[in-house]
Amino acid sequence: MRQNQARRAALLDAAIDVLAREGARGLTFRAVDAQAGVPGGTASNYFANRDDLLTQAGTHVYERLTPDPETMARSLEGPRDREKVLQLMHEVVGRVSAYRAGYLALLELRLEATRRPGLRAVLTPRIRKDVDDNVDYHLGSGLPGDATAVTLLYLAMNWLIVERLTLPDVFSEEQARELVERAVERLIPEV
Repeated sequence: MRQNQARRAALLDAAIDVLAREGARGLTFRAVDAQAGVPGGTASNYFANRDDLLTQAGTHVYERLTPDPETMARSLEGPRDREKVLQLMHEVVGRVSAYRAGYLALLELRLEATRRPGLRAVLTPRIRKDVDDNVDYHLGSGLPGDATAVTLLYLAMNWLIVERLTLPDVFSEEQARELVERAVERLIPEV
């Protein structure tokens, strides 16, 4: 397998775009090569098979969605109260929604995982780790709310993002912001 990391990242970005646009069934080496604008056969030099491409694309989505350490540090400036949690939830919904192709690709990967045990075996611990990391970060940072509240916020924000990206007319931008506020208000205690 080739080791040019910049080329691998470009191919994974292309795979994410193909997944978001065409779905998992449309993800072929040929489609990735075309999306990346590279000669035919390039993707097959970087990924052992389609399953390898699918699992590496899933990992790449999470790498792109994870905020950098500076953003994480800034996120906890100021009081650690319900208002801070609300601010963080708005930031998460905005940041994840802004990476539309990545989130839609992740949804496609989740659906594909229902048919591919190997992909499910990769995605399950990765997504479980995401949930656990969110809970651990929240509790470790001294923000109000317990593990159940954080998990419920995680689930609510994820589904709100799904609605905003797949059927944006179900909730207006104003309604979506209001739903985030009500979720935080009901799940996070006032300090």
